[in-house]
Amino acid sequence: MKNWFKANSAHLIVIAIFIALVFFYFTPVWQGKTLAQSDVVQAQAAQKELFDFKAKDGKAPLWTNSMFGGMPTYQIWQENENNIGTYFLKAVKFAFPSPMDTVLFYLLGAYFLFSVLRIKPWLAAVGAIAFAFTSYNFIYIEAGHITRANAIAFIPPVIAAVIMCYRGSKLWGPVLLALFLSLEIRVNHLQTTYYLLIVLMVYVIFTFVDAVKQKQLKGFFIASGRQIIAVVIALMVNASILLPTWEYSKLSTRGHANITKVDNNNSKEKGLDKEYAYEWSQGIGETITFLIPNAYGGSTGGQLDEKSHVAKFLMEKGGVSEVQAGQFAQGMPTYWGDKRFTSGPWYFGAGVFFLFVLGLVIVKDRIKWWILATTILALLLSFGKNFTLVSDLFFDYFPMYNKFRAVESILVLVSITVPMMAILAVNELLTRAKEIPNLDKKVLYTFIGVGGVCLLIGVMPDLFLNFGNAAHGNLIEMLERNVGDKAFATELANQLVLDRKDIASKDAYRSFFIVLLTFGFVWVFLKKKLSEGVLLGALLVLFLIDLWSIDKRSLNDKSFMEKGATAQQVFQQREVDQLILMDKDPSYRVLDLTSDPFSDARPSYFHKSLGGYHAAKLMRFQEILENQFNGALNEDVLDMFNVRYLITTDPQNQSQRIVRRSTAAGNAWFVDRVSFVKGNAEEMQAISSFDPHKEAFVNQQYQNEVKAKTSNASTTGEIKLTSYHPDKMQYEYTTANDAFAVFSEVFYDKGWTAYVDGKETPIIRADYILRALQLPAGTHKVEFIFDPESHKMGNLLTLISSIILVAGLGAAIYFSFKRNKKETVA
Repeated sequence: MKNWFKANSAHLIVIAIFIALVFFYFTPVWQGKTLAQSDVVQAQAAQKELFDFKAKDGKAPLWTNSMFGGMPTYQIWQENENNIGTYFLKAVKFAFPSPMDTVLFYLLGAYFLFSVLRIKPWLAAVGAIAFAFTSYNFIYIEAGHITRANAIAFIPPVIAAVIMCYRGSKLWGPVLLALFLSLEIRVNHLQTTYYLLIVLMVYVIFTFVDAVKQKQLKGFFIASGRQIIAVVIALMVNASILLPTWEYSKLSTRGHANITKVDNNNSKEKGLDKEYAYEWSQGIGETITFLIPNAYGGSTGGQLDEKSHVAKFLMEKGGVSEVQAGQFAQGMPTYWGDKRFTSGPWYFGAGVFFLFVLGLVIVKDRIKWWILATTILALLLSFGKNFTLVSDLFFDYFPMYNKFRAVESILVLVSITVPMMAILAVNELLTRAKEIPNLDKKVLYTFIGVGGVCLLIGVMPDLFLNFGNAAHGNLIEMLERNVGDKAFATELANQLVLDRKDIASKDAYRSFFIVLLTFGFVWVFLKKKLSEGVLLGALLVLFLIDLWSIDKRSLNDKSFMEKGATAQQVFQQREVDQLILMDKDPSYRVLDLTSDPFSDARPSYFHKSLGGYHAAKLMRFQEILENQFNGALNEDVLDMFNVRYLITTDPQNQSQRIVRRSTAAGNAWFVDRVSFVKGNAEEMQAISSFDPHKEAFVNQQYQNEVKAKTSNASTTGEIKLTSYHPDKMQYEYTTANDAFAVFSEVFYDKGWTAYVDGKETPIIRADYILRALQLPAGTHKVEFIFDPESHKMGNLLTLISSIILVAGLGAAIYFSFKRNKKETVA
């Protein structure tokens, strides 16, 4: 044991430093505070109903009626108690509360990757810090994109495990691949995992080509076979996530449209709308932020204060007080790129970027070409609408690529490859500086190129950047409406441009200084006036200070609040909420129109909302929005969804008020007439104007399930909800004749089963999106139960595969211990 500690002392010290960094950065966390994250707030609201029932029943329901009329909860939150990864993540989170655990995963995962690349511990630590503290890794945390951040954290160790496999690791490589990939999938951000598959695909291609050249195809295929087994295990460990998600995705906005839409190329759409998917595309010129963080203004707002040109102009020309001028300036959009808004730039560190460029020139290892190819591919794909030649090729033809939006997020791969190349460059300087021809010139010319760009933008920012975008004219119009003077508004906008120039210039000088220091340390080392240890220590401190200070612009102590304060502030019951909640009916819906109802989950915290916030709504619900709520609300559709209350804003005094809708159809009702339609488009058109209380439109595919097309059941029969549970809805009804009942619940045939007096009855889809039943005459009980087979099968596969994974880890540890014992004896 003593020998083990001695052999691994450097690794243990590095890990201790990482833990110290995490504790120091997130001091508010161990002071009992928590992040006020916008997306987490949305998630808390969306999850409220399921957690209420979990607290009551000890088990979370699989369905919720709190958003979009109803959807599976495993698209919002999932316990995954059979998944071994769940317990690993919980254990780490217990010791290092969120988001400390995420940043620790960043650091340890990257450190493992660099170690596998045979980088010395202290240089590997520099690389881990360079990756972990990349700006967007912290921006994602600040915004509440924790699942994405965790998925990013597991990319490096997965890559490392694949490299181990191809370098001959027969047991640990596959076992660690199964472990890390299972964790990658477990944190459940499939878009990031998909990007990981892209980088691995490029690596496998390069490895295959190299195997052909080296005539080692047998070894390549054997290693690939082991990895396939590992991948299958990782997938099966997460079957409880993947099977229900795959099933749901086909019926969501990530799947096929039910009403055929045609794109500009006259082809049927499948997956996301291209314009929507490309909405957050990286600007081509905006890549300068990799080197100069605020070259494009940084985040959308909050950059300016009372010392800005805008504030000074308002004080001098507008007679505004310093406080008011500062507040106004703070709201001005300093970001001038093509995105609608942004939380900050993609910044990889000026010194890191300098070494990345140097690595392109001096790194000899074949892995350099894989890193370069991945960087170029990810960069081109991140451009989205700004470079459609490559993006459209992937969007139209690459499997599943069109299921994901915000294409700029593929830059997470660049945030890994840039530090990788940078660290390989330093490793070259440490191990083979004498073998590199014209090394001094290469280092000097790289400094002149990278440092020169920084210096030129610092001195003459207008030379490369224009500090305006397509929205600049709209900004002037908005300012004119506010101040009532076009000339004043135009000059105010001009002052904003001056502020943008100042911001870019200051950060350019900052980056030049960091590049200069990095170059200086490298140069002095090459001249034998600096030891290896001092060089690595200097780079570690320099990169940490550089990236840390940029991260603090977005995620700092002000981002934290006392635990519970977020919920208390964001989810305070308004007077309108209190009045609505006095209605003790177990199930009715609310539509809050005081904000964008279909991009805001907060009303779901208190109500069964027709609105909500989710990146993958059911496709049928999205089509209802596009066709029935486009420009105006279709009152008939609100009725059939049982929307009893609207929350609106009084235009006179901006107060909130309630509109009680007496025409809401209720939880369930009998109709007098069933009309059959030939397809989805006709069905959508039919519900544009109809009386849902008396008539139902049914696709002709259900024609054999409907016994009678007409009756008078709406006036003679009665049906009511008797027991409410998201997974189990119970009703009682009485009718003199066979009748057709419509329920104000979303149709989802992947798990819902209906029973009449305990006998299974086919569920019919009516009015495009609702459930309906053909019911026999008399007095009977109806029960809807949600228990999807995909969830049950997924849980079973997850349990079996988790046992296999644990056994594999145990075997790897046992054989390693046995081998080490033999070596010690020998």
